[in-house]
Amino acid sequence: MVHTLLQIIMYVILIYTLIVISTYSVMFIISFFYVRRLRDLHPKNPYDVLVETSFTKPISILVPAYNEEKGIIGSVSSLLSIQYPEYEVIVVNDGSRDQTLETLIEHFELILIDHEYKPELQTKSVHAVYRSKLNPALYVVDKENGGKADALNVGINLSHFPYVCAIDADSVLERDAFLKVMKPILDEDEEVVAIGGSVRIANGCRIEGGEVMEIGLSKSPLVILQVIEYLRAFLMGRIGLSRNNLLLIVSGAFGVFSKKWVKVIGGYGETVGEDMELIVRLHRYICEEKLNLKIVYIPEPVCWTEAPESLSILRKQRTRWQRGLFESLWMHKKMIGNPRYGKIGMVSIPYFVFIELLGPIIEMMGYLLLIVFLIMGNLYVDFAIKLLLLNVLYGSILSAFAVTLEEWSFRKYPKLTHIWKLFLYSFTESFWYRPLTVIWRCEGLLQVLFRKKGWGDMVRKGVSS
Repeated sequence: MVHTLLQIIMYVILIYTLIVISTYSVMFIISFFYVRRLRDLHPKNPYDVLVETSFTKPISILVPAYNEEKGIIGSVSSLLSIQYPEYEVIVVNDGSRDQTLETLIEHFELILIDHEYKPELQTKSVHAVYRSKLNPALYVVDKENGGKADALNVGINLSHFPYVCAIDADSVLERDAFLKVMKPILDEDEEVVAIGGSVRIANGCRIEGGEVMEIGLSKSPLVILQVIEYLRAFLMGRIGLSRNNLLLIVSGAFGVFSKKWVKVIGGYGETVGEDMELIVRLHRYICEEKLNLKIVYIPEPVCWTEAPESLSILRKQRTRWQRGLFESLWMHKKMIGNPRYGKIGMVSIPYFVFIELLGPIIEMMGYLLLIVFLIMGNLYVDFAIKLLLLNVLYGSILSAFAVTLEEWSFRKYPKLTHIWKLFLYSFTESFWYRPLTVIWRCEGLLQVLFRKKGWGDMVRKGVSS
């Protein structure tokens, strides 16, 4: 009986792993051909002409900030120096307990302006609105603490332009990122309601005055594996989903939205995964109202952000991400497998349920069985070897492909030693980094059962110096 049960479990795990590998392989192929087409375009064409064109849409850049005094000046300076015809920067101080507000007031010479706050989206109370004497495009809002989603909704309420960009306070944009990320709005036949750009890890880069002066690679193995993970997620996962309008995540670190449609659906929701939940809600509204709207991801615009450098902080981040994933899918569970929602209900959401949400549980079972089978000896060694090889193929080989795709296409890392380091580290992922993230993601699901709330404190070093 036990032998039969173990056989059933191991075959379920093998079949599941094969399905996951096949899914990611298809995404890689889609991404490869898309990137190949992009590679043939001149890197500055046709973006330079957009600086002077009257067709570009003005944009409001929203920066929610909570205890960000170490990096806020560099990040805001970076945003104020971007290459784009018309924009404003709205920093929302979400009740910080450090000197974030005071640092901004002193550095940018902020003055209090007379502003009666009349919110279309309901939010926590706003205490004051400031504007910079040095740069009139900069506004700073001081408000009662209410979380990231609430801070973004305040920014939307105060914004003056038709498109809004949500960007993390610890992030630095490349100067032409907005020229690139806004181009689909001009190119697409269908109206684009949300656009996501690539997010890369800034640890190891030389950043001065809020601008990336030299791209580098951290010496920490933990950070290097996160670099590889981001390359795989953005260059393979999101390109593959976006090409078929199946994208369910636009990163909270860098995403652009049509303000009109965000207001129609009620703004950001109070969840730990507010970025994903907003996108799922947009898709739901689009399907229910039968609208001809698109949500896209393009890999060229890059936002550099700080990654956790300790296991404890990374653990908090990954458990929170998994809780956010569960909350977003649970809130919209009626869409799962529902033909009314087209490809989103029949393909995209089931993918996120069975691969991204339940995947860690299946993987954890696989790791535990692998240990048990190796201990039990001859009868199960063959299966243990197959599972180990599939796991290496799933984690390490696909990561190596992502690194290769990065070097072949965008070449953000200038030194050959960087690429070799990333490539070699990718083959170690299955043996230590991926098991850790699987454990943390399973822990995140347990936290859902125990109804844990909130983000947890995220310690920043401040890469945007």
